Amino acid sequence: MLADLKPHQAIQHSHQFKTTSLAVSAETFGALINLAGRQRMLSQRIVLNAVLSTMGHETALETAREALALFKVSHAALVHGNSELPGVFFEELRLVYFGEIEGDRKIVDFTNLVEKALSACESGFRTVPDLLNELGRQATPIVALLNRITIVYEDESKKHAKVQRKQHHELMSSIQNIAKQARIVSVNAQIVAARAGEVGREFAVVAGELTNITAKIDELVRVAVGNASI
Repeated sequence: MLADLKPHQAIQHSHQFKTTSLAVSAETFGALINLAGRQRMLSQRIVLNAVLSTMGHETALETAREALALFKVSHAALVHGNSELPGVFFEELRLVYFGEIEGDRKIVDFTNLVEKALSACESGFRTVPDLLNELGRQATPIVALLNRITIVYEDESKKHAKVQRKQHHELMSSIQNIAKQARIVSVNAQIVAARAGEVGREFAVVAGELTNITAKIDELVRVAVGNASI
């Protein structure tokens, strides 16, 4: 049962996402890209301060632990989501985290290694050099992985923006067509009202107002299209 699987296993076996890229705003995509990019910086800060802690830097160990805590929280938010972020919500992202690349497993393994290394540094264990060497070996691959994840977000954001622009232009085109039809109706109504003479006076007022409304719609569409192209 999916409920019995670990979080990463449950997502790997599920082909349905809680949300879709189209449902995610441009602001959310920006937040995801920034968060994914910050993970790269945090991973480097963790490794650097782990090493510095063995050289007598007093605050290095505390800084490394703080960076690790933030790194783990951010990873959980990116993968599983929270009140503001959607978690894994499109196929390319699922593949990089849970496909052959096994991004989630590698990141979790990295955080576990960091935990061991920091605990060893704190306690002065003899295993510190070996753990730090292993941490150093993993530093470059983990940064490359985190960079790849960031690129996946960036690529999907570009696709999202392209679709949004297309939908926007299609909507504007539909509104323009409706306004065009309304103008035709308005002109015909004014002709009929003019032929009706006094009886059609009130009808002519309504037809004239419809013409004014369609003109305002045209102006709003022009402004909207112009803003979208900026």
